[in-house]
Amino acid sequence: MEYRIIKSPGQGTLEILSRRKGSGMAKSLECVDAIGLVQGRLIDMVCAADVAEKAVGVTVEDIRGNCPQSMIMLAIFGDTASVESAIEEIRRREKEDREEW
Repeated sequence: MEYRIIKSPGQGTLEILSRRKGSGMAKSLECVDAIGLVQGRLIDMVCAADVAEKAVGVTVEDIRGNCPQSMIMLAIFGDTASVESAIEEIRRREKEDREEW
């Protein structure tokens, strides 16, 4: 998986993600301090979304794109500390899963 965090996202960035998120424009992204982006295989993204939602108070959206390798991306929206905590928890769980196999 790949990870990035955008702190204080610009209006253009929010508009790009709003157009591409799974729920469409139905959910507003007005009060977002940070965005965590996680990209990987579908199975990993479903598990990552579950981990993030259970770890802290964040909103998780799938981000639609075109990729021949079945890669998808999640956007994790919230305050900076919550987004950072969600990403760290996803990384921790990913490491644990690798060690189990």
